[in-house]
Amino acid sequence: MMGDNAMKVIGIGDNVVDDYSHIRTMFPGGNALNFSVYASMLGCDSAYLGVFGSDESAKHVQRTLARIGVDTSHCRCVDGPNGHAILTIEDGERVFISSNKGGISKSVPMEFIFDDLDYLQTFSIVHTSAYSYMDRYLSQLQQLNPLISYDFSDDFESEYALSLCQYIDFGFFSCAEWTEEAAMELLEKAVNKGCTVAVATRGPHEVILFDGRSWFRQAPQVMIPTDTLGAGDAFISGFLISYVGGIANTVVQPALLIENSLEKAASFAAEICRVHGAFGHGLRY
Repeated sequence: MMGDNAMKVIGIGDNVVDDYSHIRTMFPGGNALNFSVYASMLGCDSAYLGVFGSDESAKHVQRTLARIGVDTSHCRCVDGPNGHAILTIEDGERVFISSNKGGISKSVPMEFIFDDLDYLQTFSIVHTSAYSYMDRYLSQLQQLNPLISYDFSDDFESEYALSLCQYIDFGFFSCAEWTEEAAMELLEKAVNKGCTVAVATRGPHEVILFDGRSWFRQAPQVMIPTDTLGAGDAFISGFLISYVGGIANTVVQPALLIENSLEKAASFAAEICRVHGAFGHGLRY
């Protein structure tokens, strides 16, 4: 926990169940939803905004969020299958087998998120992702109060990803297969296109961050993971909550704030690697 941090944040976009077929257990997850849950774990007033299906998977995710205390009051429920991914664990590493690509949510336009602008204006951070079907709404979100964070994941097309950077404040790229030079070049371009802070996570290698002035690096914590699912989302959440929460503190030097936030992010990601699923709450079937 991060003390009395009442910062309000929201994840908008994807939610899924991660179906661990080898142990017949469904865990709630999804990039946007994980951010909402992790932010709650880190002491924020947290909300999730997205589309739920009507099946048992959706009900499990909804029950879990209610139990954790994440606000879902503005979500839509639609008849059809919830987002669902099948995966297994090999030596602590998550291995995806198949997915229904978001289920019913991919056929539901997300315009409804703007039905209550006063609600959206109350948040400090909006986090969304490449799997959230939100790209066409980024320019509208940019006109609102919250800072915008976007997770490009690992299968992005560089030119398209860079074209979105004009609308976002924080861009996160998974670059485990990239050389250090290529990752640095990407981050430089992202900032030049309008992103304030660009971050490349690189699997077992150092995370690299560029803020337009300086380069920062953060080594992952050395540990034997139980389950790496959610580690990237946990890193993003840990960094954002610490960094945005500290911006208002003018006593802290910007460079020191970034270093501290990267350290907290690495520590929180390691913590999440000790948990089954993205954040536990498995349902056997």
